[in-house]
Amino acid sequence: MSEMAPSVQNASDLMVRIDPGPRDFSALNEAVRKGSRIGNENPEEDHHLNEVIPKPWGMEYRIYVDDFIDVWNLKINEGESTSMHVHPRKLTYLLCLAGQGVTDTLAGQVPVGAGTILRIGGGAFHSSKSIGPGPLWLVEVEAPRNKFDLIRLRDNYDRQGTGYEQEHTEVPDLPARPVSFLPQAKLRNRSPGGEFTFGIRAGADIFYRRQPQDLFHIPLGLTGVVTGELDILAPAQADARRPALDQYYLSLALD
Repeated sequence: MSEMAPSVQNASDLMVRIDPGPRDFSALNEAVRKGSRIGNENPEEDHHLNEVIPKPWGMEYRIYVDDFIDVWNLKINEGESTSMHVHPRKLTYLLCLAGQGVTDTLAGQVPVGAGTILRIGGGAFHSSKSIGPGPLWLVEVEAPRNKFDLIRLRDNYDRQGTGYEQEHTEVPDLPARPVSFLPQAKLRNRSPGGEFTFGIRAGADIFYRRQPQDLFHIPLGLTGVVTGELDILAPAQADARRPALDQYYLSLALD
């Protein structure tokens, strides 16, 4: 009889922290010296960010957004990788929904598989690659919201030094719809291919109605944005921590 995996009692048991170091600061200063600049997203004008963004390595699309937090789903095709890039102003979490890959930094490499949580501090360069078989599915949680907070250092597709893409593909049957009970929030409720579903759930609902297909629960309150520590729950990894019963979460699940 196989042993059951031990339950997770602390966020540190699940999460890998990637913080900027001397190499990151040196590379960032050099990139800025050579002319790289970051922009600022305008929610009233940058409507293409609510569509699917084709990438040379796959695609990405917005799952959820409000005035403070932005959540994207990335599909990285087998053998492909994102650029070695940095977000100087914002905190990023990478959550692996499915697939196998690695995330490279300027100091080393971290293996990535289903259930992995990476916390990437502002200013830390990183690049993620799918090693197969099949694509690597990641969710990128960004706080504060600013999709144009981006500097590319190196890139397999000759995009180093360029800003975020303007090209996009409309998906009329899968819009990002307003969430009536969350100010300025929009939600896309599933992936274009139907692999995953996304929904807003109260902590009490998560606690009393646990679902076997649940992968991650991302808190949507302002506390984590302000403190820089999002208490992301990972039920698929035997995460036994209790959700905040009076808080809303963005739930990511297998379809």
